[in-house]
Amino acid sequence: MPVVSADVEPFAVVFADDGLVPNNPMPFLVYKGVVPVENDHPEKTIEGLFGANGWGDMWRNGVYDYLHYHATVHEALGVARGHARVRFGGDHGKEFEISAGDVAILPAGTGHQCLSASGDFCVIGAYPPGPKMQITRPTPENHTKALKTIPEVKLPRTDPVMGESGPLVTLWKKHGGSKR
Repeated sequence: MPVVSADVEPFAVVFADDGLVPNNPMPFLVYKGVVPVENDHPEKTIEGLFGANGWGDMWRNGVYDYLHYHATVHEALGVARGHARVRFGGDHGKEFEISAGDVAILPAGTGHQCLSASGDFCVIGAYPPGPKMQITRPTPENHTKALKTIPEVKLPRTDPVMGESGPLVTLWKKHGGSKR
């Protein structure tokens, strides 16, 4: 497992419900440059870190270029290669430049959309134990359903980067994540 500095703190922001993208009262987190990916197998490095911290059901790809969210599960996105400009939080959210070594953690309901990416951009996606990921598009009907499912999504037992004592666990409990 890669060595991650224990004193790294993620950037945290809470996105408001915009009427189509529900977002979440728990903060969206971004760890900048937290995973050492200067090797021949950065995908395996991130997969090893996420797996060791209890996040699985992984995939390798990019981030879709259309606005979507996941209403039944939280998601971690680890950038293995390249860089991209991604808008998180829906059309009224915030644009972030994410690059190799960064990890974004999206509480259920957080909108996301890739606006541009380098040709070599590769992300590892992972989820805590629980329901399978479902892609949800922002419509009034989906928003109504998501407002019922999001509060039922269990709080992860671990931070995908820092494990059991990671900032995610503390921050999400503090911001209303109570399901265990």
